[in-house]
Amino acid sequence: MANKRVAGICYVKADGEQFDVSGGLEVPLIDVKREAVMSVTGPAGYKETAVEPFIKLSAVVGASFPIETLQSATDMTVTAELPNGMVYTLSGAYIKGEPALKADDGTVDLEFGGIRGQWQ
Repeated sequence: MANKRVAGICYVKADGEQFDVSGGLEVPLIDVKREAVMSVTGPAGYKETAVEPFIKLSAVVGASFPIETLQSATDMTVTAELPNGMVYTLSGAYIKGEPALKADDGTVDLEFGGIRGQWQ
């Protein structure tokens, strides 16, 4: 059996800007959440709720870090290439929350939310 890489180096781009990923890349595997609908006699079926598409990562903040783009962009295309070769693309993307630079290690945790996430 050949060795196949399943974890390790990841790549993330937002509107063509490459981020230096330091770790913690997360993307959703599914686009719906299923939960049981209960009756007095037990499970009667299930319901589906849409899951918000997202990409989370920890990035190194160098001199060319695209702060202005992240502050103003509300319709980005963000692509995450995982070590196993899978690619997740988030369209209509924007930065969520209040990211803060951690000066002790030069990183920032970013979360992109978006309109549509798609596995390729």
